[in-house]
Amino acid sequence: MEVIPAIDLKGGRCVRLYQGDYDREQVFSDDPVATALEWQRQGASRLHIVDLEGARDGRPVNLDAVEAIAARATAPLQVGGGIRDLATAQHLLAAGAQRVVLGTAAVETPALVEGIMDGYGPDAVVVSIDAREGMVALRGWRAASQVTARELLTSMVERGVRRFVYTDISRDGTMTEPNFAAMEEVVATTQGAVLAAGGIASVEHLVRLARTGVEGAIVGQALYVGAFSLAEALERVGRATTS
Repeated sequence: MEVIPAIDLKGGRCVRLYQGDYDREQVFSDDPVATALEWQRQGASRLHIVDLEGARDGRPVNLDAVEAIAARATAPLQVGGGIRDLATAQHLLAAGAQRVVLGTAAVETPALVEGIMDGYGPDAVVVSIDAREGMVALRGWRAASQVTARELLTSMVERGVRRFVYTDISRDGTMTEPNFAAMEEVVATTQGAVLAAGGIASVEHLVRLARTGVEGAIVGQALYVGAFSLAEALERVGRATTS
């Protein structure tokens, strides 16, 4: 299982939000490139980058920071936040992103998901299922939809999507624990790859997630506050998955 550091961008800085609340942010770095290179130095095999303001506003806002990271980092990048048209996806993929992450667009314009896969292959797309009490949230988690997480997952599988991020919004940034039951249900519902996010607070959580069959875990707050190191996480998860 991959352990993937998250780099959430707001105002050109690395921040973390509590349960997706834009008014409850904690700034961890003014230098996203340095942050990305440090996670890479510590052994990150992939980085998960989110333009928080882009997700909220529906267009890239922190594109300069994303491009700067892509220009310096050698670890593969998956980038989300504000990707609502093909031109934006093409720009990010050309700039160096290996994958684009689509959330709102998967609900509102699912043809865009298919269009990107037609041009770049299914491995270039990750669909983000961001759920609050089982219902998908949109537009930087600030708007509710009438679509359940299961409905979105099923419809995207039917369209050929092979990789998903599942986030329980109520757990995100809280360092309580992941919603293991939801993760297990998502893994059981699709043969595609699943990345878990939200609520991870310990290496034990990562080990338990690995045993659910997820492909990776996206970790933010716990790494930034030093609850555990990336090296420790990689070592423990590696032992757990080979024993």
